[in-house]
Order: sequence, then structure tokens, then C-alpha cells
Amino acid sequence: MLFSEGLAMLGDGIGHLMTLSNLFTIAWATLLGIIIGMLPGLTATMGVALLVTLTYNMPGDQAILSLICMYVGAIYGGSRSAILLNIPGTPASAATSLDGHPLAKKGLAGYAMGLATTSSAIGTVVGIFCLALLAPMLSELAFDFGSYEFFWLAAFGVVICGKLTSPTDALKGYISGILGLLVAMIGMESLQAYQRFTFDMPELSGGVGIIPAMVGAFGFAEILTVMRNRKDSQVITSKDRVIPRFVDVWRYRRTIFRSGIIGTLVGIIPGVGEDIGSWASYAAARRASKEKEKFGDGSYEGLTAAETGNSAVIPGAMIPVLTLAIPGSTSAAVLIAAMFIHDIQPGPTLMIQNPSFLYQVIAMLLFTTLAITAYGLSMSKLLIKVLSIPREKLMPIVYILCVVGPFAITQRMFDVYVMIFFGIAGFILRELKFPMAPIVLGIILGTLLDTNLRRGLMLSGGDPAPFFTRPISMVLCAVTFLAILLSIPLFRKMVASLFASIGLSRAPVKTADKPSQL
Repeated sequence: MLFSEGLAMLGDGIGHLMTLSNLFTIAWATLLGIIIGMLPGLTATMGVALLVTLTYNMPGDQAILSLICMYVGAIYGGSRSAILLNIPGTPASAATSLDGHPLAKKGLAGYAMGLATTSSAIGTVVGIFCLALLAPMLSELAFDFGSYEFFWLAAFGVVICGKLTSPTDALKGYISGILGLLVAMIGMESLQAYQRFTFDMPELSGGVGIIPAMVGAFGFAEILTVMRNRKDSQVITSKDRVIPRFVDVWRYRRTIFRSGIIGTLVGIIPGVGEDIGSWASYAAARRASKEKEKFGDGSYEGLTAAETGNSAVIPGAMIPVLTLAIPGSTSAAVLIAAMFIHDIQPGPTLMIQNPSFLYQVIAMLLFTTLAITAYGLSMSKLLIKVLSIPREKLMPIVYILCVVGPFAITQRMFDVYVMIFFGIAGFILRELKFPMAPIVLGIILGTLLDTNLRRGLMLSGGDPAPFFTRPISMVLCAVTFLAILLSIPLFRKMVASLFASIGLSRAPVKTADKPSQL
């Protein structure tokens, strides 16, 4: 595609959003996302999943617009509670609290929120640029993918998500991913219409719905978690300036650019998510900083890196969504489900059948970035009052949405039972420190993995050799097994010893401990 054609379609996408109804959607959906992200426990994934159930009667493009606004707003909104309460509103804001809250205790809460706002906006813009640049190229590359390559891509997504979302115990991440794959096997398989694991229940013949499962795992499970662990937090008020000085932003321009690239690359990796992008950016900034001693004690650079990194993941996560129909994060997984609901087909053929949609998404992200910047710089002190609402009083509203949403999809009580089952199961797994993201990704990618495995075997006459000998398959296979091996402590020690013996080792940089993941 020529640059001029892409620029023309971007202009058309921007013009398409310049209507009163779309601007109103941007305003309310972004604000709702910020509020959900601010409130500890109400994650971006839960907000997007619940909002999907309310968009069925919307036009497709307006529904996707509202979901993207919710997604971006919630990831940004998590920094409010991280700075003021030292409680990340979303897992993506965990790194933000390391320097944001110390700044708030020094009387710089407003300035910290302003700097977080600016960093989030710039991070999203960096990711948008990468989305516009990489998505068309990856879409062309995707045409070289056959059943063999898609099988390994799905396997790699589940493996890397399990490894990175449970860094202290990768085995728990792998178990979560396998559980998700097993859930995806339920129902009528696509090649020969054979029913599997339905136990003579006709409701299961179509499989387990992704929306009821995600609403249960992230919504109902959170209700049970709040009931079990009640917390009272002291909100730090903001009386200082909010708009950051240009010199403070320009001083850390290299950190912003580096964090934006890191966040985008993390977003491209299937299922990893914004929290990994934030921590990776924070660690890289600390390693390269000339002010390492300030990190963890109110560093502008640390706060900037964390917020830039987690926001850049969002456009990065849209790259595999639009080109391969594979989610780059759990929230992106919900977006894929919403696209199919509204007759939008993401994947390799998108740039042929509906190329303008890519640029509509870019325009949506640009408008949402402007919205979070406007809200963040003008309404920070007003939005602080939202944090005084006890979580316990919000949970009845969340419960109603959890029940009404899945029921609205198919008008079946069975989907409500699915939601409750996954909510209880998700709560138990959370208490046992199992991450939720690999389960969701396993459900999403399970059908892709299973279908392409059997289709590939049918094409090769039962010979598994093409899965290992085709060039792209060989690379994806090697990367997948290398990721598994690197999660084994003994293998990591062997690799470290090998590097040390040939003089490639270097002193490790101590970084802040990472809190528990999803």
C-alpha cells in the first residue's frame, strides 16, 4: 500500500469520527474507562468485557470505538490510585506506584498525575506510529502462514503468556494456559462436527462463550475477592500544579522513546499485556539512568518510563489483533470477540477486504489519546473524589452487569451459569496465585491451535514433519521450546555459566521486586 493511500484513509477515518455521536461516545467511554481504571479491582479487561455486552445494538464501528476508549482510559486511569493510594488501579500501573506514590507523599501528587498523563499520551502516540508502520507489513507476511505456522503461533502465545505473567513460578502459568486450552476443546469441533466433552448437554455443543467466561473470571471473581479482602485506604489530596513543565518532559525524551518502543514490542507478543510492558520499560530506564538512586523514591524518570511503557502496549497489542486475529493482551482478546460479534473479520485478509478499518482504529486511538490528555490535565482534582467511594458499594453494580451482560448475548440462563462457574473457579485460582491471562488466551487460541493441528495433519497425510521443517514453523517451534527451557532454573544456570565462560556475562542490575500478576 502506498503512503499516500494510507494517509488518505487515515484522513477519512478521522473525518468519520468527527460527528456528534462519535465525539460523544469518545467522551463518555473514555471517562468511564478512566473511572473504572482508577478504582482498585475494576480492571481494564473487566471493563471492556462488561461494555461488550452493552454494545450489541450499536453500529459496528461505534461499538469498537467505545471499547477502545474504555481500554485506553482504564489503562491510563490505573495511575490515579497508584499515585494517590499506592494501590494500582490496574495491574498495568503497579510499576507506576513505585515512584508515583513517593512523589504524592512529598506534596507533588498533582504534578505526578500530570506527568503520568503526558507520558501515557506520548506512549500511546509512539505505539500508534508503530501500528501504522508495522501492521501493513505484518499483514503481508501473514499470507505466508499456513496451518503449520498458525499452530506454532498459537502454542507460542500460550507458552510466552504463561511464562511472563507468572515470572516467579512459570509452571503455574503453563497450567493456566493448558486449562484454557482444555476449555477451548469443549463443543463441536470445526472439521468433522464431532461433539467433544459436552456430556450430552446441548448447551455445550457450541462451546464455552468467551464473553461469559471472561466476565466471570475478571468480574465475578473480583467481587468474591473484594468480599474476602476488604481494604481501607487513605487518599492523598492534590493541591499542587498538574500540567508538567516542558523541560521535565524533554529531559527524559530518550526514556520516553525507549519505553514506547519496548511497550509496543511487548504488546505484539500474544497475551502478555500492559503490566509486562510497564515493568520492562521501568527496568530498562533504571538500567540506563544516571539517577538510579532516585528510582523508588519519587523519580520523574521512573514514573515516565512506567506510564509510557504500559500505554504503548495498547496500540502494539492491536497489531496482532488486526493482522493475525491473535490478541496481544487479555483486553485485546475481548476486542477480537467484539469484532466478530459486529461482523468485522480481523486477520490476514483485513487489509484486502477492509483496509480502511486499520486506519479507523488508528484514528480512534488518536482521539482517545486526546481525550485522556484533556481529562487528565483538567479534571485530576475532581476525579480524585471518585477514589473515596468504597469498593464494597460498587460491587452490587458490578454483579448486576456480570449477570445481565452474558444473558443479553444469547438470552440463555446457561451463559449466566457459565459466568458464575468461571467466577468461582477464577477466585480459587487467584487465591492459589495462578494467573488469569493464560486461561483467557488459551480459550481464545485453543480453537486456532486445535483446528490448524488437525488440518495440517490432514494436508500432510498424517506426517508431522512439516510442523518442524517449514522455515517459519521451524523458527516458531525453536522459539517456543526455548521459552519453555528458559523457565527451567537449571537450564538458565547452564546458559549463564556458558555466557560467563565466553566472557558475555555482566553484572546484574538490581530492580524493584515485581508484585503478583493477574
